[in-house]
Amino acid sequence: MADKKVERLRQILLKELSQIIQHELKDTKRGFVTLTDVKLTSDLSLATVYVNFLGSDNREEAGMETLQKSKGFIRSELAKRLTIRKVPELRFEIDKSLEHGNRIEQSNKEINKK
Repeated sequence: MADKKVERLRQILLKELSQIIQHELKDTKRGFVTLTDVKLTSDLSLATVYVNFLGSDNREEAGMETLQKSKGFIRSELAKRLTIRKVPELRFEIDKSLEHGNRIEQSNKEINKK
């Protein structure tokens, strides 16, 4: 039962956070950001939000800075949209899984050439 609740909240957070970040944040320095996943602690007090930015590392840096500065606004918007008692703290992290997967794929290609 608890796992279903956590999974349902995770999916709702992913959807709502995407909408808030894309449509409510006015800072243009963030560029195009994609939310790839949300991980919740078992007590639902902390949500780690994994993000990717389109473009260079500079865009990534500026985007993360914008998200960090906007945490309070984002949480308050979530509180308006959700029917839960306490909105989790937000922690934004860059999702390195795509980059990691690309490196593995490149290594496999090099091995196959030999």
